[in-house]
Amino acid sequence: MKKQLIKFLKISPREFRGFVVVFIIVLIVYFAPIIYNKLTYQPLKISIEVLEPKIKEIESFNEKDNYSQNPESDSKIKSKAILFNFDPNNLSIENWLKLGLSEKQARIIKNYESKGGKFKSKEDVRKMYSISPQQYQQIEPYIQIPETQSYSNNQSTNQNFSTINKPTKAIISVDINEADSITLITIRGIGASFASRIIKYRNRLGGFISTDQLKEVYGIDSTKYAQILPQIKLVETNIKQININTCTLDDLKNFPYLSYKQMNAIVAYRKQHGNYKNAKDLANILIINSETIEKIKPYISF
Repeated sequence: MKKQLIKFLKISPREFRGFVVVFIIVLIVYFAPIIYNKLTYQPLKISIEVLEPKIKEIESFNEKDNYSQNPESDSKIKSKAILFNFDPNNLSIENWLKLGLSEKQARIIKNYESKGGKFKSKEDVRKMYSISPQQYQQIEPYIQIPETQSYSNNQSTNQNFSTINKPTKAIISVDINEADSITLITIRGIGASFASRIIKYRNRLGGFISTDQLKEVYGIDSTKYAQILPQIKLVETNIKQININTCTLDDLKNFPYLSYKQMNAIVAYRKQHGNYKNAKDLANILIINSETIEKIKPYISF
């Protein structure tokens, strides 16, 4: 057969041997990796014992990450906020949670206290970076810090605190129509925020004609009002009135007792029917009831 191939291919015996050698080398190169892999292959075996710790570690990380990045946790806490008068010093974590703070925020505050921090004024509470401006605005009216407190830097379980009794602050009487913000904050229970709100509302009205109008100031509820009532007085002077026969919408826009529709109706009715003679003429405007007329009567002129 060899001679027949040589004769068929028309090559010499030497060339035929070379061809056979090259063919064998090619076969070896082609099949060597396949044979090697079959001889050295070992199936990968991973037991559940090896994977289980890693799985738990990943799940734990995901849970922590979801908690820290999920804004719903804070919104749910805030929606359940129960507001009450409180002293921020040594307030328990549970009570901070009731006020709408998260557990993380409460622990930051307790950590501040454990290092000797004390809240001596509302401003100290506002400076806590863990309490957002919105949360502070919500709880600020309820912060009650005793004015006579003694603090000691060295705390221990057997330590006796000596109380420094400061003279009782004399009861003051502030005219809420004349007082500026500095005078208003001398009222016990009124801080800078409340003083600013009182002045802004007084300017919108044109002056207070009754101390009860303080209840219309945002944040002053019946409890707060009862606290400050013995410290205030009212002199009905310099009430700024609006001339109802010459005013424009711009003159009325900041007045708190009228809606935009009522303001517009007052101006429009005057243009159609002429000047008002007295407060009774306002009763001709259907959207202004008698109660509203009585409220605005001290603030309008003809």
